[in-house]
Amino acid sequence: MPYRLSLAATLLIALAIGWFTLRPIVVIEVGGSDKLHHLVAFGLLTLPLSVTRPRWIPWVLLAAVAYGAAIEIIQPYVGRFREWADLLADAAGALIGAAAGLALSRDWSAMRRRR
Repeated sequence: MPYRLSLAATLLIALAIGWFTLRPIVVIEVGGSDKLHHLVAFGLLTLPLSVTRPRWIPWVLLAAVAYGAAIEIIQPYVGRFREWADLLADAAGALIGAAAGLALSRDWSAMRRRR
């Protein structure tokens, strides 16, 4: 995955997370726990850049957790609830996504070297 594509994917995922988490609460029946949704969303957020830029993982994780914290701080002002458990789920998801990205980056690098 080229760097520009991974950056674009990360930015689009960040925009989607912002859109869904900073809107007033709309009751939509989506299966699973909201903590699972946080875990998956933030895992997807850190995955692309972790694949293409594994050395950036500490910064990617820091940015993802800071983004999750900012969302939790802002949510009460848009008719939602601040939940620190959501931030923990965000951080856990970011860590899982970064770990998966690191594993994939090693496979990707090995495949590129074989060419």
